[in-house]
Amino acid sequence: MMQHDQSDRQRRSTADLSIGGYLIQRLRDYGIDDLFGIPGDYILSFYSELEKSPINVVGCTREDCAGFAADAYARINGMGAVCVTYCVGGLSVSNSIAGAYAEKSPVVVISGSPGLNERKGGALLHHMVRDFRTQIEVFEKFTIAGTELSDPLTAFSEIDRVLDACDRFKRPVYIELPRDMVHVVPPVAHGYARPVFEDNVQATAEAVEETRELLAKAKKPVILAGVELHRFGLQDQLLQFAQTCKIPIATTMLGKSVVSERHPLFIGLYGGAIGNADVTEFVEDSDLVLMLGAFLSDINLGVYSAKLDPDRCVYATSEELRISHHHYRHVGLKEYVEGLNAANMKAVSREIPDSLVLKQTFDSGEQVNENDPLRTSRMMAMLNRRLDSEVIVVADVGDSLFAATELTIHDRGEFLSPAYYTSMGFSIPAALGAATARPKHRVVVLVGDGAFQMTGQELSTLIASGHAPLIIVLDNHGYGTERYLHAGDWKYNEINPWKYCELLNVYGGGVGHQVCTEGEFAQALEVAWNDTSQPHMIQAKLLENDASETLKKLAERMGENVG
Repeated sequence: MMQHDQSDRQRRSTADLSIGGYLIQRLRDYGIDDLFGIPGDYILSFYSELEKSPINVVGCTREDCAGFAADAYARINGMGAVCVTYCVGGLSVSNSIAGAYAEKSPVVVISGSPGLNERKGGALLHHMVRDFRTQIEVFEKFTIAGTELSDPLTAFSEIDRVLDACDRFKRPVYIELPRDMVHVVPPVAHGYARPVFEDNVQATAEAVEETRELLAKAKKPVILAGVELHRFGLQDQLLQFAQTCKIPIATTMLGKSVVSERHPLFIGLYGGAIGNADVTEFVEDSDLVLMLGAFLSDINLGVYSAKLDPDRCVYATSEELRISHHHYRHVGLKEYVEGLNAANMKAVSREIPDSLVLKQTFDSGEQVNENDPLRTSRMMAMLNRRLDSEVIVVADVGDSLFAATELTIHDRGEFLSPAYYTSMGFSIPAALGAATARPKHRVVVLVGDGAFQMTGQELSTLIASGHAPLIIVLDNHGYGTERYLHAGDWKYNEINPWKYCELLNVYGGGVGHQVCTEGEFAQALEVAWNDTSQPHMIQAKLLENDASETLKKLAERMGENVG
């Protein structure tokens, strides 16, 4: 998680800095050392300034890919940035940023736009849709703050305001930079002053006290940890609280990797009826459920199959704190969790049953069934035994995500997936963002063949940037999740079969493997894992109609609404 010194910012002189120069300086203040995007004429002047700066600019194949990469980078680094041209670039990246907003990933969107002077002529300018406000109005719907840097007198303070909102709320923000404003030097001095937002101290104290009273009475408490604990850097505080009170911890699907899944208090992922039955029973049998930083989404709640009694729940996020039916206003998640620790609470130690004690799902001595057709769960088991704290797992949506719930994430190893917004095509460009943020870590990508065909070209950028990910393509010749959601032999779920393992020859580096059996997969995985000098892609041709148990359960419930 990034750290930045506010006092250094305040002392730094802004004399002779242009608007573009100040924006670059402030991005670096927030720990953004890398930026993703695609240039275009309305943003070329700013790109020239970026190239002269210490910021590493990563050119991508598509704007939506650049957005996914910036999203993944932000999830690991603390904040990310994407830079595109006007409308054809900005509107192309909008889906990625909508996903970042939905899942609270702090991405700075920088878009060029027509110069203020050239707008006066009345002629239609290329890329423009309807009027000059169209793009900024679109982004208002899925960013927490935005601005157009059209006034030199306010440009610096607007940059400060918007970047502070990105950092504070962990949501995307939007900055539109007219191309004739990039080199403008404001005629006034500027001193940065961070806005002050004070939480309600009394409300926080009352909320902590009510929680303490509930916990003192509880016999079977549990913590349901969500992704916001990661976004706001509260993992250590969570563990301190859980260990002091000896409370077991489950996570949501989106919150996977918030804590080490090898921690003795960790019991697994909670997903209602679509999750592990023992975890579901343990959580729903609890007399106090502390939901900390968890989104109440349909996927996280097992398509609304979760049975969590509000009378027995504490629901704390960065935007809301509800204890049973009591609502507390202006209480920050960080302040609340820190208050729980400061209260030095005591709780009855709840025993974790043997069925929830971590077991390695594929022991190193377990027999590989050499000629058996390849199944997703068996692949996950073989991959699982190789994971450690230096591995970042990136899972696309569909069975890549659902099967990945069977993996065990170690220590602060990262698990990245759009598990709430569920936009296909996230994983390959997200691997670029993850590898850029943590170049010394091993990046493993799980991606379906349908999702790969959407954004797989970004593997070219990964190779050009010198990264060496391991890509596992789950090849079931189409949209496997939809086949389970809507039973029947529907042609729209079929896609053109590619020779995925040969694409690395096109992209210019790496080794491809095509496997159909357990033995072939085990051998390819061994070769790939021992070679970190170049990318490896394993095209895993799955047993017909194979799927993880999680997907089968999900489809059974969601299929009722498909029709």
